[in-house]
Amino acid sequence: MKAMILKKLCNLKENPNPLELAEIPVPIPNEKEILIKVTACGVCHTEIDEIEGRTPPSRLPIILGHQAVGRVEKAGDKVRAFKIGDKVGAAWIFSACGKCEFCLSGAENLCKNFKASGRDANGGYAEYMKISENFAYPISNGLNEFYAAPLLCAGAIGYRSLKLTGLSKGQNLGLTGFGASAHIVLKLVKHLYPKTKIFVFARNPKERAFAMELGADWAGDFSEIPPKAPDCIIDTTPVWKPVVEALKNLKPSGRLVINAIRKEKTDKDYLLRLDYSEHLWMEKEIKSVANVSRKDVRDFLSLATKLNIKPEINEFALEDANRALIELKTKKIRGAKVLRI
Repeated sequence: MKAMILKKLCNLKENPNPLELAEIPVPIPNEKEILIKVTACGVCHTEIDEIEGRTPPSRLPIILGHQAVGRVEKAGDKVRAFKIGDKVGAAWIFSACGKCEFCLSGAENLCKNFKASGRDANGGYAEYMKISENFAYPISNGLNEFYAAPLLCAGAIGYRSLKLTGLSKGQNLGLTGFGASAHIVLKLVKHLYPKTKIFVFARNPKERAFAMELGADWAGDFSEIPPKAPDCIIDTTPVWKPVVEALKNLKPSGRLVINAIRKEKTDKDYLLRLDYSEHLWMEKEIKSVANVSRKDVRDFLSLATKLNIKPEINEFALEDANRALIELKTKKIRGAKVLRI
């Protein structure tokens, strides 16, 4: 099968082609796994974090990709949840121990032995991938594969982030950064909380214009002040400046939810500007998002199908995965990027 393989970590500015196209054997599923013939796989900023070593793969070489959609090609002897030909998806959560306090309480995203697709096991930047039937998700036949792929991570983690804000009807929401996840959150909030004002903070004027196209009530740069102080803000950026600026804009008793697996250190000195009275006083909260649980993915897929939430997508051939990553790195973002396998 064809696959785009990461063989060594690097800085994308120094090496814009970190993934190599290769022919490798098709994986063989065990008795409880399914083999997915991949049709589409979303491209996520987390893959940049993997390549550049902020959340490095547990082994190399590795096939990246954790937003894969396709059809079941083969199934192990003990697979009961799926049959050949079913449309399925694989998300960031590849497996968890199933025995710890977090797994037993439904918070498997916090499991010490959490394993991620495309980081701890080969993912969807390939013609085939395998995964346990317990960590795969049925995809509605009415949902196009290329729209479905970003829902598995950008959508699911955005949904989890929104839940963690505690947003209620009539409150205002801020979105810091406007990539794949944030634009899906905006669409979701428009359905669930039609009276909520949405303020978007983004450095790129094109991202701000895109947010307004989708119905944002205001869009400005990170340091600009919105018409009203948001009750809560979701940060989806890879850097620190937006975090500090978001805390400044946040309403008293408001909550900032940081939806990022790692933060780059390019602007870490910006943290020195964090001032207690300006940014944290008045009982403001900061909460991080750690991975997703299977329930997050299942619930969001169901909700997105019911509400007909479709992300804006840009398609790339599998062989063009490096170009998709570079565009993401250089902020050429409008919605989500998806590989056509």
